[in-house]
Amino acid sequence: MQALAACEARLRVVEAESRDQAVRQERERIYADLHDDLGAKLLGLVYQAESPVQADLARAILQDLRDVVTRSRGTPGTLGDVLADIRSEASQRLSAVGIGLAWDADDALPDPVLDSARALHLHRIVRESLSNTIRHAQARQVRVRVRAARGELLLELTDDGSGVAGHARAGAGMRGMQHRADALDGQIDWVAGTAGGAKVLLRVPLEDAP
Repeated sequence: MQALAACEARLRVVEAESRDQAVRQERERIYADLHDDLGAKLLGLVYQAESPVQADLARAILQDLRDVVTRSRGTPGTLGDVLADIRSEASQRLSAVGIGLAWDADDALPDPVLDSARALHLHRIVRESLSNTIRHAQARQVRVRVRAARGELLLELTDDGSGVAGHARAGAGMRGMQHRADALDGQIDWVAGTAGGAKVLLRVPLEDAP
């Protein structure tokens, strides 16, 4: 009887694992189909857009879609990986609309592992900040500074555009950035830039940071 009970218990475990694997495979298939279909249409919009700003909107939505697919796989990365992806995306988006990027990151940044949710929040905060700059600020350059101090990541995005008032027109986007900063247990502020324009200040605690 004891051996039979053990066999039945093992069978239930195997069946549960099989169901979980089937669910994961089906989810992957759905995300792949979604990405291939919508991704192709959004990419078409990028190339058919009537203006660089419209093309950037389609490009940002396409990246949001890719974020969903990536997060569904739950692949962790380090802070360095995330910042490298953010820099690459920012460079491509700004270059496409004729805005320069000055990237200034401390070489001695800690490199803790970030789960997919925290990485996504950082990506979306920077992406929305750049969207506000591209669509509202009439800027020529964006400077991104990344530092770490007392267990916090300090990220500044400064443009030389029309100032905080120009960014304020994108209120819904700014509220979304605030919600994401809250989810990171961080703090975000919008202030006037030191040489005109607007500055976004983000402070986020870093786990396992020295």
